[in-house]
Amino acid sequence: MTTYFEDVAVGDTFEHGDYEVTREEILTFAEQYDPQWYHTDPERAAEESPYGGLIASGWHTASVTMRLLVDGVLDDAAVVGAKGVDELRWRVPVRPGDVLRIEVEVEEAIPERPERGVVRPRIETYNGDGDCVFSMVGNVMYRRRDAA
Repeated sequence: MTTYFEDVAVGDTFEHGDYEVTREEILTFAEQYDPQWYHTDPERAAEESPYGGLIASGWHTASVTMRLLVDGVLDDAAVVGAKGVDELRWRVPVRPGDVLRIEVEVEEAIPERPERGVVRPRIETYNGDGDCVFSMVGNVMYRRRDAA
């Protein structure tokens, strides 16, 4: 069943996961999009990094978060895009073998136009130890039911 703007309420919560981040995936993503040595050189990262080893790019973590968000929340939603994100934060490094999940809470639902509204969910990504590794507030445009 499609979720429209009218179906979303402030305080609604959703959870979805588990996504294992592999060493190979960290290296592949970083080589293409964020080739800094602490993302691409495991030996150097183990010896010199203040993080104590190889870590995923924050943009990789954001991408995994988006995948989890689409699979768990947005796939059946009447979403027509996003206006951006606010409060983007990388809180704890993601490491090879971390299993990530998301928790989503709707903070605002703003009627914007007759055909759409904006939903502002706080999205937090957690590792298997329960540490929040990433967070953001989305500005997601949902179609309104009457405009469908």
